[in-house]
Amino acid sequence: MRSRWPNLQEAWFVERVGAWAELEGVRALVVFDGRAPAAEGDTRVAVVGTGGSSTDDWIAREAERLAREGHRLWLVTSDRGLRERVGADAERTIGGGTFAAFLEGLAQEER
Repeated sequence: MRSRWPNLQEAWFVERVGAWAELEGVRALVVFDGRAPAAEGDTRVAVVGTGGSSTDDWIAREAERLAREGHRLWLVTSDRGLRERVGADAERTIGGGTFAAFLEGLAQEER
């Protein structure tokens, strides 16, 4: 996803994740390094920034908490280390590039 990610604008990405969440009937959590962009008025998408902390550590802790509380969890990442850390808690893991391509396809369909 690294080749696509720099070209995806944050606001566009969050908006598209909201469209995906609506399509799947789920709520999404998008985690950004540093500061998170605003996700105005979309209750399907929660957006958080990790500030100066490790994003992978934040995601691993949150995944463990969500799983412990009985929530279903899908993980979207291309990071093998994060996949290994969260794997047992995730019902499904989707590669970042695959997910980005899907979001781009959704945007094309809406035009």
